[in-house]
Amino acid sequence: MAAVGFSGEWIIFTCDTKLVAIHTKQDRDPFVFDCSTAEKRPKTKDDNSSDGGGSEETGSDKVLAFTVSPSGKLAALTDDNKRLVLFRCEPSWQCVSVRWVVRRCTAMEFSQTEEELLVADKSGDVYSFSVTEPQREGELKMGHLSMLLAVTVSPDNKFIITADKDEKIRVSHLRSPYNIQSFCLGHQQFVSALLIPAGHPHWLLSGSGDGTLKLWEFESGCKLQSFNLRELEETPPSEDDKQKNPTACCIISSPDAQHVAVLCDRLSTVQFFSLKDDREMKIVPHTRLSLPHCPSDMTFDPSGRLWVLMDSRETPLQIYTLSQDSWECCAESAELQRVTAALQPHRETLQVSMKSSSRYEHLYKVSYDNVTAYLQKKQQRLEEQQLKRKTPQNTNGKEKKKMKKDTTETITSS
Repeated sequence: MAAVGFSGEWIIFTCDTKLVAIHTKQDRDPFVFDCSTAEKRPKTKDDNSSDGGGSEETGSDKVLAFTVSPSGKLAALTDDNKRLVLFRCEPSWQCVSVRWVVRRCTAMEFSQTEEELLVADKSGDVYSFSVTEPQREGELKMGHLSMLLAVTVSPDNKFIITADKDEKIRVSHLRSPYNIQSFCLGHQQFVSALLIPAGHPHWLLSGSGDGTLKLWEFESGCKLQSFNLRELEETPPSEDDKQKNPTACCIISSPDAQHVAVLCDRLSTVQFFSLKDDREMKIVPHTRLSLPHCPSDMTFDPSGRLWVLMDSRETPLQIYTLSQDSWECCAESAELQRVTAALQPHRETLQVSMKSSSRYEHLYKVSYDNVTAYLQKKQQRLEEQQLKRKTPQNTNGKEKKKMKKDTTETITSS
């Protein structure tokens, strides 16, 4: 899946095997990092197994996740070949290190002090990689019993919050993750996205495959609000979509801490919420933005404008600004034209990465209704028994024996 983010004045794209950083204010050469041409993993003695190393697992070099540090000075990505690449963004882009993770990663986040990079993987583990010692191997930090899908760190750098495939949100102490502060429980499907909104350091927003957006006071695990994202849609869903819950794949907050934007997987709309410190309503639906094409990802820039990456060959990127309580498209923006032109050589790669199917289809719980099958078989047995009772018997057991005896005697006398 293609993704987009900001590091200061640089907008960052990940598409297929590439990371592309483009300066939005100046005509500078883009920075491009291609995982397919990056450093290969060195072979070790363990690779020379009894089968001659023929079973060595290789990936596709596709970028699986990336993140930017709170200050915007650092960035990192991980790919399908288990690379973990650390970048320095200021004063100019450079690759700091290439390390290796144990298993393929699903999410990553810098600590608030930017001293460590926390990497969550599909087995449920979180590893800590040093930023100050960029060549040091990762250390196991904590673990879940199922695949992790999201990770974030509290603004005070005290807690690490992780979400998994089994509906759990776990709040742990960052320095001693074996000390669990709380669980935020209530989702009915996998938890796909987490966000601590800007300006509200004790709140947590979570999105799930159950079609809801929930607001928590995460230190206590108390649920403050819950929204059914399906009910917020302006138009009724089609017959095919009625069976599917909208899954929040991206939750972001504006720099001024006034708005939260929620993007659902494979839906061409963005739902905006307003944040308030009201006793009754903490977060209120604000407006809904309809997009011309299916979006892949979105991000706010430092000035509060919303950049949306969409599945379109002609207009893959659009900017939206808030004007009189509605979000308007800025198609004539000079920054947009600069970025679009710089992105042109990578347009085909971008299109290919946005054509993939939903990333969440395989995560839904599968239910088996064996009660219905049992009742059907029971009803069938009852009907067969009733049919046997109604059918007259031609002969009873004694008559059958007598007829058999008479037949035998007749044959003998003959």
